[in-house]
Amino acid sequence: MVLSAFLWLPLIFAFLIMLWPSDNAKHFRYLAIGAGLALLILSGYITVAGAQLLGTVGKGGFLFLEDHLWFAELGIKYKLGVDGLSLPMVFLSGLIACTSLMLSHRINHRQREFYALALVAICGVIGTFIAIDLFFFILFYELASIPMFFLVGIWGSDKSGDGRRITKNSAATKLLIYLQLGGGFVLLGLLGLYIYGGMNSFDLVDLRQVPYARPIQRVLFAFLFIGFGIESGLFPLHTWLPDGHSCAPTPLSMMLAGVLLKMGGYGILRFAFDLLPMGALDLMPFFAILGLINLIYGGLCALRQTDIKVMIAYSSVSHMGMVYLGLACVNADSKQGALFGLTGAVFQMFSHGVVTALLFGVAGTIYEVTHARDFRKWGGIAAVAPKFAIFYILGALASLGLPGFTGFPSELSVFLGLYQTNRTLCILAIFGLILTTTYLLRSVQYGFYGPLNPKLLQMRDADKTEVLVFGMLALTTLFFGLYPEPMTSLFQSAITNLGGGALLR
Repeated sequence: MVLSAFLWLPLIFAFLIMLWPSDNAKHFRYLAIGAGLALLILSGYITVAGAQLLGTVGKGGFLFLEDHLWFAELGIKYKLGVDGLSLPMVFLSGLIACTSLMLSHRINHRQREFYALALVAICGVIGTFIAIDLFFFILFYELASIPMFFLVGIWGSDKSGDGRRITKNSAATKLLIYLQLGGGFVLLGLLGLYIYGGMNSFDLVDLRQVPYARPIQRVLFAFLFIGFGIESGLFPLHTWLPDGHSCAPTPLSMMLAGVLLKMGGYGILRFAFDLLPMGALDLMPFFAILGLINLIYGGLCALRQTDIKVMIAYSSVSHMGMVYLGLACVNADSKQGALFGLTGAVFQMFSHGVVTALLFGVAGTIYEVTHARDFRKWGGIAAVAPKFAIFYILGALASLGLPGFTGFPSELSVFLGLYQTNRTLCILAIFGLILTTTYLLRSVQYGFYGPLNPKLLQMRDADKTEVLVFGMLALTTLFFGLYPEPMTSLFQSAITNLGGGALLR
């Protein structure tokens, strides 16, 4: 029942906020923060308890299992469970939900609807990570995506600069179209798994027993990879990402980058790799090229940006390229290389979620204070706002992979995997790291240590709520960067069993 409580709690609070008799915005905020704190506590409990119980289940088994037949004629079950692959995402969901809701205190209109929609989206994200039945997975997948349209369109802001103007309505529409396009590909892939499975079951555990023909695996794998790739910013269908982030309010940017992008990477591993291992082995070389393009193209685009939110958005495109490169390590005879690559890919998803939420949180709050997106207009604000400077620099160092932060073990694992499986890709990917270091340190130099803008002499520093939020995210990336073993031990057993072990030959 703990998973059902974790899943439905945000939806219950969303209804509670909508039905709350008072119009006092503080009440909505306190209810939302209460939901966020409860989700963080529950996610921590599930992760810690799950880590202790992982050794008690067999290969491919799930913990805290809830299995109830929902629609017998179609073989649909309300089935929830977690394993080593989903536990890091469960904790990430709780952390990002809590911190993003806490940082929503600057939302100043229609707060009732904002918090309700945000909690509905969080419910969808959680369901995506714990649903084992394919029908409920796609249901929660769409539930997470659709509220984003309203959150960007109503509470976002127009973006101008670089010779183009993007309205929040156009950004919201573009986001919806792309995410629904990706959802369409995912739906086709999952329906293919159900139809060709011939078992009248949407249950992931049942479908693992199906020996899908290799040509069918290739087609279904392509559908799933493209669909989930759109969700996670796969080139060339990534353009919704910078526009959406540039117009989204700060809490939503944290959710988009922190957990929504991870739904795509998680879906690839959970369904495409697990159920279609031969398709993965055959087609990943082609998608590895797209991953390399993501890494370098995203870095080049970030390098030419002066709009801080757009720069961080393109850095997300680049960092997700590192995830794809880690996934591409399965196409080799090196079992150790594949294990390194997949471990790095999952760890990179977790690391990127925490670090990018921190960067978006700090950058978005500074924008709300200075009303300037162009970090060159900030000048040396470290002199007047040292707390903002400290947390942004911590996020930047974590993002570029400095030892001591989560970015280091995750990227190191990917590079160790690439070195053993494809040294050409390994060498080319180094250029992406150079770009990451360059654009992040450039933003630090111009934004925090350049000549101070006289208009910002009286700007405020981070308040207590913001320090608490940024501190939670910074401590997370520091803890698992200095001591990655608790995190890597979670998902290595699940990685080893993907596709019945066929991916680690």
